[in-house]
Amino acid sequence: MSIHAAQANPPAILLMGPTACGKTDLAVALAAALPVEVISVDSALVYRGMDIGTAKPDAATLSACPHHLVDIVEPTEAYSAGRFRADALALMEAIVARGRIPLLVGGTMLYFKALKEGIDRLPVADPALRAQIDAEAAARGWPALHAELARVDPQAANRIHSSDAQRIQRALEVWHSSGRPISDWQRREAPDCAWRWIEIALVPGDRAALHARIERRFQAMLDAGLVDELAALRARHALTPDMPAMRCVGYRQAWDYLDGQCDLDTLRRRGTAATRQLAKRQLTWLRGWRGAREFDCMAADLYGTVLTWLQGEGISPSP
Repeated sequence: MSIHAAQANPPAILLMGPTACGKTDLAVALAAALPVEVISVDSALVYRGMDIGTAKPDAATLSACPHHLVDIVEPTEAYSAGRFRADALALMEAIVARGRIPLLVGGTMLYFKALKEGIDRLPVADPALRAQIDAEAAARGWPALHAELARVDPQAANRIHSSDAQRIQRALEVWHSSGRPISDWQRREAPDCAWRWIEIALVPGDRAALHARIERRFQAMLDAGLVDELAALRARHALTPDMPAMRCVGYRQAWDYLDGQCDLDTLRRRGTAATRQLAKRQLTWLRGWRGAREFDCMAADLYGTVLTWLQGEGISPSP
Protein backbone atom coordinates (compact mmCIF):
# COMPACT_ATOMS: atom_id res chain seq x y z
CA MET A 1 0.00 0.00 0.00
CA SER A 2 1.32 3.47 -0.86
CA ILE A 3 2.45 5.57 2.04
CA HIS A 4 0.09 8.24 0.73
CA ALA A 5 -2.85 5.95 1.45
CA ALA A 6 -1.75 5.85 5.07
CA GLN A 7 -0.81 9.53 5.36
CA ALA A 8 -2.40 12.10 3.07
CA ASN A 9 -0.04 14.83 1.92
CA PRO A 10 2.95 14.07 4.16
CA PRO A 11 5.31 17.02 4.69
CA ALA A 12 8.53 17.47 2.79
CA ILE A 13 10.89 20.37 3.58
CA LEU A 14 12.70 22.08 0.72
CA LEU A 15 15.78 24.07 1.80
CA MET A 16 16.95 26.10 -1.20
CA GLY A 17 19.58 28.78 -1.65
CA PRO A 18 22.62 29.95 -3.61
CA THR A 19 26.07 28.46 -3.28
CA ALA A 20 27.97 29.39 -0.09
CA CYS A 21 24.83 30.56 1.72
CA GLY A 22 25.16 27.98 4.54
CA LYS A 23 22.60 25.38 3.47
CA THR A 24 24.61 22.38 4.66
CA ASP A 25 25.39 23.81 8.10
CA LEU A 26 21.73 24.72 8.62
CA ALA A 27 20.53 21.30 7.42
CA VAL A 28 22.90 19.48 9.77
CA ALA A 29 21.74 21.64 12.70
CA LEU A 30 18.07 21.05 11.84
CA ALA A 31 18.66 17.30 11.50
CA ALA A 32 19.99 17.23 15.07
CA ALA A 33 16.75 18.76 16.35
CA LEU A 34 14.04 17.42 14.04
CA PRO A 35 12.98 13.93 12.85
CA VAL A 36 14.29 14.51 9.32
CA GLU A 37 16.52 12.74 6.81
CA VAL A 38 18.56 14.83 4.38
CA ILE A 39 18.35 14.34 0.62
CA SER A 40 20.94 16.29 -1.36
CA VAL A 41 19.58 18.36 -4.26
CA ASP A 42 22.92 19.13 -5.87
CA SER A 43 24.01 18.14 -9.36
CA ALA A 44 27.69 18.12 -8.32
CA LEU A 45 27.54 16.23 -5.01
CA VAL A 46 26.38 13.10 -6.85
CA TYR A 47 29.92 12.55 -8.20
CA ARG A 48 32.38 10.33 -6.37
CA GLY A 49 35.83 11.79 -5.81
CA MET A 50 34.71 15.36 -6.41
CA ASP A 51 34.89 16.50 -2.80
CA ILE A 52 36.85 19.74 -2.54
CA GLY A 53 35.42 21.67 -5.47
CA THR A 54 31.83 20.75 -4.61
CA ALA A 55 32.19 21.69 -0.91
CA LYS A 56 30.98 18.19 -0.11
CA PRO A 57 30.30 17.60 3.60
CA ASP A 58 33.27 15.85 5.19
CA ALA A 59 33.21 12.26 6.44
CA ALA A 60 32.50 13.27 10.03
CA THR A 61 29.51 15.36 8.99
CA LEU A 62 28.14 12.63 6.74
CA SER A 63 28.59 10.10 9.53
CA ALA A 64 26.69 12.26 12.02
CA CYS A 65 24.10 13.38 9.46
CA PRO A 66 23.87 11.02 6.46
CA HIS A 67 22.94 12.66 3.14
CA HIS A 68 21.12 10.67 0.48
CA LEU A 69 22.16 11.14 -3.19
CA VAL A 70 25.80 11.94 -2.42
CA ASP A 71 28.62 9.94 -4.09
CA ILE A 72 26.29 7.85 -6.26
CA VAL A 73 27.87 8.09 -9.75
CA GLU A 74 31.32 8.28 -11.30
CA PRO A 75 32.52 11.57 -12.86
CA THR A 76 32.33 9.96 -16.30
CA GLU A 77 28.58 9.41 -15.94
CA ALA A 78 25.70 11.79 -16.52
CA TYR A 79 23.00 12.39 -13.92
CA SER A 80 19.80 14.03 -15.09
CA ALA A 81 16.91 15.90 -13.52
CA GLY A 82 14.67 12.99 -14.48
CA ARG A 83 16.89 10.50 -12.69
CA PHE A 84 17.05 12.79 -9.66
CA ARG A 85 13.27 13.03 -9.52
CA ALA A 86 12.83 9.26 -9.60
CA ASP A 87 15.56 8.73 -6.97
CA ALA A 88 14.25 11.48 -4.70
CA LEU A 89 10.63 10.34 -4.81
CA ALA A 90 11.63 6.77 -3.93
CA LEU A 91 13.73 8.03 -1.02
CA MET A 92 10.96 10.33 0.19
CA GLU A 93 8.49 7.45 0.28
CA ALA A 94 10.96 5.33 2.25
CA ILE A 95 11.71 8.15 4.70
CA VAL A 96 8.02 8.72 5.42
CA ALA A 97 7.55 4.99 5.85
CA ARG A 98 10.18 5.14 8.59
CA GLY A 99 8.11 7.79 10.36
CA ARG A 100 10.47 10.62 9.44
CA ILE A 101 10.35 13.73 7.23
CA PRO A 102 12.34 14.34 4.02
CA LEU A 103 14.57 17.42 4.15
CA LEU A 104 15.70 18.20 0.60
CA VAL A 105 18.71 20.52 0.61
CA GLY A 106 20.63 22.10 -2.25
CA GLY A 107 21.02 24.73 -4.90
CA THR A 108 20.18 22.88 -8.13
CA MET A 109 16.93 24.65 -8.77
CA LEU A 110 16.13 22.63 -11.88
CA TYR A 111 16.00 19.53 -9.69
CA PHE A 112 13.62 21.20 -7.25
CA LYS A 113 11.41 22.25 -10.16
CA ALA A 114 11.43 18.76 -11.64
CA LEU A 115 10.52 17.29 -8.26
CA LYS A 116 7.52 19.54 -7.76
CA GLU A 117 6.23 19.94 -11.30
CA GLY A 118 7.25 16.80 -13.14
CA ILE A 119 9.82 16.33 -15.83
CA ASP A 120 10.05 17.27 -19.47
CA ARG A 121 9.55 14.58 -22.09
CA LEU A 122 12.47 15.40 -24.37
CA PRO A 123 14.35 13.58 -27.14
CA VAL A 124 17.23 11.42 -25.95
CA ALA A 125 20.75 12.82 -25.99
CA ASP A 126 22.74 12.59 -29.22
CA PRO A 127 26.50 12.41 -28.40
CA ALA A 128 27.57 13.10 -31.99
CA LEU A 129 25.36 16.17 -32.26
CA ARG A 130 26.57 17.40 -28.86
CA ALA A 131 30.18 17.08 -30.02
CA GLN A 132 29.33 19.07 -33.15
CA ILE A 133 27.72 21.84 -31.09
CA ASP A 134 30.71 21.88 -28.71
CA ALA A 135 33.09 22.24 -31.65
CA GLU A 136 31.04 25.13 -33.01
CA ALA A 137 31.06 26.77 -29.58
CA ALA A 138 34.84 26.43 -29.39
CA ALA A 139 35.10 28.21 -32.72
CA ARG A 140 32.44 30.90 -32.27
CA GLY A 141 31.76 31.12 -28.53
CA TRP A 142 28.65 30.28 -26.52
CA PRO A 143 27.14 33.79 -26.83
CA ALA A 144 27.03 33.29 -30.61
CA LEU A 145 25.23 29.98 -30.17
CA HIS A 146 22.88 31.66 -27.71
CA ALA A 147 22.06 34.17 -30.45
CA GLU A 148 21.36 31.25 -32.79
CA LEU A 149 19.05 29.77 -30.16
CA ALA A 150 17.24 33.12 -29.89
CA ARG A 151 16.44 32.90 -33.60
CA VAL A 152 14.94 29.42 -33.46
CA ASP A 153 13.51 29.43 -29.91
CA PRO A 154 13.19 32.92 -28.39
CA GLN A 155 11.25 31.58 -25.41
CA ALA A 156 14.07 29.25 -24.40
CA ALA A 157 16.73 31.89 -25.07
CA ASN A 158 14.96 34.29 -22.72
CA ARG A 159 15.24 31.71 -19.93
CA ILE A 160 18.84 30.67 -20.59
CA HIS A 161 21.83 32.92 -19.87
CA SER A 162 24.19 33.51 -22.79
CA SER A 163 27.05 31.83 -20.87
CA ASP A 164 25.06 28.76 -19.70
CA ALA A 165 26.81 26.32 -22.04
CA GLN A 166 25.07 23.16 -20.88
CA ARG A 167 21.52 24.47 -21.34
CA ILE A 168 22.31 26.20 -24.64
CA GLN A 169 23.80 22.97 -25.93
CA ARG A 170 20.78 20.92 -24.88
CA ALA A 171 18.31 23.38 -26.40
CA LEU A 172 20.15 23.43 -29.74
CA GLU A 173 20.55 19.66 -29.66
CA VAL A 174 16.78 19.24 -29.29
CA TRP A 175 16.14 21.73 -32.08
CA HIS A 176 18.55 20.11 -34.54
CA SER A 177 17.54 16.53 -33.72
CA SER A 178 13.76 17.02 -33.74
CA GLY A 179 13.07 20.16 -35.73
CA ARG A 180 11.03 21.44 -32.78
CA PRO A 181 12.14 24.03 -30.20
CA ILE A 182 12.77 22.78 -26.68
CA SER A 183 10.11 25.17 -25.36
CA ASP A 184 7.58 23.28 -27.49
CA TRP A 185 8.69 19.96 -26.05
CA GLN A 186 8.45 21.19 -22.50
CA ARG A 187 4.99 20.00 -21.61
CA ARG A 188 5.38 18.70 -18.13
CA GLU A 189 3.72 15.57 -16.85
CA ALA A 190 1.55 15.98 -13.77
CA PRO A 191 3.37 15.18 -10.52
CA ASP A 192 2.60 11.62 -9.52
CA CYS A 193 2.42 12.24 -5.80
CA ALA A 194 0.98 14.75 -3.37
CA TRP A 195 3.18 16.28 -0.69
CA ARG A 196 2.77 19.19 1.68
CA TRP A 197 5.71 21.27 0.55
CA ILE A 198 7.33 23.36 3.29
CA GLU A 199 9.67 25.62 1.36
CA ILE A 200 12.59 27.66 2.66
CA ALA A 201 14.63 30.07 0.52
CA LEU A 202 17.92 31.31 1.95
CA VAL A 203 18.73 34.69 0.41
CA PRO A 204 21.46 37.19 1.33
CA GLY A 205 20.32 40.41 2.92
CA ASP A 206 23.78 41.71 2.02
CA ARG A 207 24.86 40.50 -1.42
CA ALA A 208 28.40 41.84 -0.89
CA ALA A 209 28.76 39.67 2.20
CA LEU A 210 27.82 36.59 0.18
CA HIS A 211 30.35 37.54 -2.50
CA ALA A 212 33.05 37.87 0.16
CA ARG A 213 32.12 34.45 1.52
CA ILE A 214 32.33 32.99 -2.01
CA GLU A 215 35.80 34.47 -2.48
CA ARG A 216 37.02 33.04 0.83
CA ARG A 217 35.53 29.65 0.09
CA PHE A 218 37.09 29.34 -3.35
CA GLN A 219 40.47 30.29 -1.94
CA ALA A 220 39.97 27.64 0.75
CA MET A 221 39.25 25.09 -1.99
CA LEU A 222 42.50 25.96 -3.72
CA ASP A 223 44.38 25.73 -0.42
CA ALA A 224 42.76 22.34 0.28
CA GLY A 225 44.02 20.92 -3.03
CA LEU A 226 41.34 21.42 -5.69
CA VAL A 227 43.90 21.27 -8.50
CA ASP A 228 45.46 18.08 -7.12
CA GLU A 229 42.01 16.55 -6.74
CA LEU A 230 41.23 17.22 -10.40
CA ALA A 231 44.63 15.91 -11.50
CA ALA A 232 43.95 12.66 -9.63
CA LEU A 233 40.49 12.38 -11.22
CA ARG A 234 41.98 12.89 -14.67
CA ALA A 235 44.57 10.18 -13.97
CA ARG A 236 41.92 7.76 -12.75
CA HIS A 237 39.14 8.34 -15.29
CA ALA A 238 38.85 8.97 -19.03
CA LEU A 239 37.53 12.48 -18.52
CA THR A 240 36.94 15.19 -21.10
CA PRO A 241 36.20 18.86 -20.39
CA ASP A 242 32.74 18.64 -21.97
CA MET A 243 31.46 16.01 -19.53
CA PRO A 244 28.78 17.30 -17.13
CA ALA A 245 30.98 16.63 -14.10
CA MET A 246 33.83 18.67 -15.52
CA ARG A 247 31.53 21.58 -16.29
CA CYS A 248 30.97 22.09 -12.58
CA VAL A 249 32.17 25.48 -11.36
CA GLY A 250 35.76 25.27 -10.14
CA TYR A 251 36.59 22.13 -12.07
CA ARG A 252 36.14 23.91 -15.42
CA GLN A 253 38.64 26.57 -14.39
CA ALA A 254 41.06 24.11 -12.77
CA TRP A 255 41.04 22.07 -15.99
CA ASP A 256 42.33 25.08 -17.92
CA TYR A 257 45.04 25.60 -15.29
CA LEU A 258 46.21 21.99 -15.57
CA ASP A 259 46.30 22.36 -19.35
CA GLY A 260 48.54 25.41 -19.00
CA GLN A 261 45.92 27.83 -20.32
CA CYS A 262 46.05 30.11 -17.26
CA ASP A 263 48.12 30.77 -14.16
CA LEU A 264 47.04 30.30 -10.55
CA ASP A 265 45.92 33.91 -10.08
CA THR A 266 43.75 33.67 -13.18
CA LEU A 267 42.31 30.38 -11.94
CA ARG A 268 41.43 32.07 -8.66
CA ARG A 269 39.79 35.04 -10.37
CA ARG A 270 37.88 32.93 -12.89
CA GLY A 271 36.75 30.41 -10.30
CA THR A 272 35.53 33.11 -7.95
CA ALA A 273 33.75 34.97 -10.77
CA ALA A 274 32.10 31.76 -12.02
CA THR A 275 30.91 30.93 -8.52
CA ARG A 276 29.41 34.41 -8.18
CA GLN A 277 27.65 33.95 -11.51
CA LEU A 278 26.29 30.61 -10.31
CA ALA A 279 24.95 32.27 -7.17
CA LYS A 280 23.36 34.99 -9.30
CA ARG A 281 21.58 32.39 -11.45
CA GLN A 282 20.37 30.55 -8.37
CA LEU A 283 19.01 33.77 -6.87
CA THR A 284 17.25 34.53 -10.15
CA TRP A 285 15.51 31.17 -9.89
CA LEU A 286 14.54 31.92 -6.30
CA ARG A 287 13.10 35.32 -7.20
CA GLY A 288 10.70 33.57 -9.56
CA TRP A 289 9.88 30.78 -7.11
CA ARG A 290 6.41 30.87 -5.57
CA GLY A 291 5.55 29.59 -2.12
CA ALA A 292 8.88 29.72 -0.30
CA ARG A 293 9.46 31.53 2.99
CA GLU A 294 12.58 33.69 2.69
CA PHE A 295 15.24 33.93 5.40
CA ASP A 296 18.38 36.05 5.41
CA CYS A 297 21.22 33.54 5.10
CA MET A 298 23.65 36.04 6.61
CA ALA A 299 21.61 36.52 9.81
CA ALA A 300 23.31 35.50 13.06
CA ASP A 301 20.13 33.86 14.38
CA LEU A 302 19.30 31.95 11.18
CA TYR A 303 19.06 28.51 12.80
CA GLY A 304 16.79 29.59 15.63
CA THR A 305 14.55 31.61 13.33
CA VAL A 306 14.12 28.75 10.85
CA LEU A 307 13.58 26.17 13.59
CA THR A 308 10.86 28.30 15.21
CA TRP A 309 9.16 28.80 11.85
CA LEU A 310 9.23 25.07 11.08
CA GLN A 311 7.66 24.33 14.44
CA GLY A 312 4.90 26.78 13.51
CA GLU A 313 4.44 24.74 10.32
CA GLY A 314 3.81 21.63 12.40
CA ILE A 315 7.30 20.09 12.32
CA SER A 316 7.83 18.96 15.91
CA PRO A 317 11.27 18.39 17.44
CA SER A 318 12.57 14.87 17.82
CA PRO A 319 11.57 13.23 21.12
